[in-house]
Amino acid sequence: MTDLRLASAAPVAGAVRGATLGLALTAGGTATVLAALPFEGALAPVAGLLVLAAAGGTMIDRLAAFHPHPRFGAANAVTLVRAGGAAVFVALALEPRLLAGTAAWGGLGLALALLALDGLDGWLARRQRLASAFGARFDMEVDALLIVALSAVALGLGKAGPWVLAIGLTRYAFVAAGWLCPALAAPLPPSARRRAVCAMVIAVLAALLAPPLVPPASALLAAAALAALAASFAVDVKRLLRRR
Repeated sequence: MTDLRLASAAPVAGAVRGATLGLALTAGGTATVLAALPFEGALAPVAGLLVLAAAGGTMIDRLAAFHPHPRFGAANAVTLVRAGGAAVFVALALEPRLLAGTAAWGGLGLALALLALDGLDGWLARRQRLASAFGARFDMEVDALLIVALSAVALGLGKAGPWVLAIGLTRYAFVAAGWLCPALAAPLPPSARRRAVCAMVIAVLAALLAPPLVPPASALLAAAALAALAASFAVDVKRLLRRR
């Protein structure tokens, strides 16, 4: 019995080692980027690193149960890099002045790079035959973190009113609703519509960083993204309630 347990634990241990190394490298890279930015105090960069640490700790905790492969995989490594980028935007959301003026173009470039990587991780998982429920959920949660951070940045830059935070909070409101109504916590099948709306929302929030895009145009664009996101969630809620 002991030998069987050791044999089954070995692949999991290999994936955990890869994840731990990847998290350490990502944290180091993220800390380097944050240190290079002229934050007024330590609160913003520390908050970004704490968010990354929480995401990384949750990732490693869930790895053994939902990642049935001996390797962490390049796809999950890419998602981890995206988590580091999202953590940078968490810090910038606390000091959005750093994205004012021409500096916003750098933020726009980073957001678009993270969006491009979002299309790469799924392709890598399929190519390496390392797709898993863990990888899909990890990717989704990093998307949600990036969206809420970019929504907060949009508010801080005055691109839209406080309602723009609803774009980032919709996912978390859906999760909270699942606690109150178990039918909404049931798993949903993969959806091209869901992926397309998520990519569109990230693209819109990235575009809001562009200095020429100001209210009312920026607010209208954000409102369109919120409407599309709400409609997508409404479809999923209706499906889950019908299933009940």
